[in-house]
Amino acid sequence: MSFSDWAERPYSSLSGLKPLVPGLALTAAIAAAALTIRSATGWMALSPLILSIILGMLIRNTVTLPQSVEPGIRFSLKRILRAGIILLGLQITASQILSLGGAAIVMVTLTLATTFVAMRLAGRLMGVDRQLTDLIAAGTSVCGASAIIAANTVVRGKEEHVAYAVACVTLFGSISMIAYPLLAAPLGLDERAYGLWSGATIHEVAQVVAASFQAGDVAGQFGTVSKLARVVLLAPLVMTLAFAMRSNTTEGQRVKAPMPWFVLGFIAIMLANSVIAIPADISRNIVTLTNFLLAMALAAMGLQANIGKLRAEGWRPLALGAFGWIFIAAFGYAALKLFGF
Repeated sequence: MSFSDWAERPYSSLSGLKPLVPGLALTAAIAAAALTIRSATGWMALSPLILSIILGMLIRNTVTLPQSVEPGIRFSLKRILRAGIILLGLQITASQILSLGGAAIVMVTLTLATTFVAMRLAGRLMGVDRQLTDLIAAGTSVCGASAIIAANTVVRGKEEHVAYAVACVTLFGSISMIAYPLLAAPLGLDERAYGLWSGATIHEVAQVVAASFQAGDVAGQFGTVSKLARVVLLAPLVMTLAFAMRSNTTEGQRVKAPMPWFVLGFIAIMLANSVIAIPADISRNIVTLTNFLLAMALAAMGLQANIGKLRAEGWRPLALGAFGWIFIAAFGYAALKLFGF
């Protein structure tokens, strides 16, 4: 049985779990280290997901890992990842999204969809690998690293593709986090409009929070909620990617793309969270658990990413990331004005 098979088979006994322990222990240790670093620095914009993939890559490219860790790493890439994405639904309620108002929801949706399509077209024109293009487009248009790893369950890009895409959204999202507060006044944006613009166009949730609250509490609240609206749209985007890949044909053969049923779990959990009041302390613990599980998945990605292969991807994907960064900011601002904000 291959290592990848271990991640797919059911585990009905302790003996079936035993081969997973070394790899799970490694990815869990990396995730714990990432969360500890963020807690120790006190900088909440420092994403543990990004730290995890960086730490994983450092280990992968400096240490020879034993074969015994491979089953657990594969398991983290598959089941742990899906569990984390499903639990993301507990951080969002339907009432939060609806509080934005119809015009804002349409603006956010239009910006996301147009950016994703524009980046796919640009990637094709620039000669960027299709899988890498989809991952950078998902990370830019939706919600950074979380969107990249969710989209990769369908896209099935190489670990180096995931690492490159995460690097792109980290770089350009960090620039936005610093630049956006400086642009609010010159662009004539009040707190509400600035918050919507930040939430609709900045890559990572933590980056949105860091950028939007600099303009005040109203801006921070609208920024956070509009960003959560983009997170909700992760589910239909991943499903659309899956259906699109299944409808494609290569040399007469229909492409076999996995159907990401776990995103339905994400939607179900979000709807349940909308009607059931979860105590604040439990909610905080769930957020921590979700971040931990997703950090484990990113650690596993990093543990399989070769820096040499990452460098070999060249400058074109980085240029695509830059294009997407400029496009989503400009289009989001234009949409903001179009809808009267």
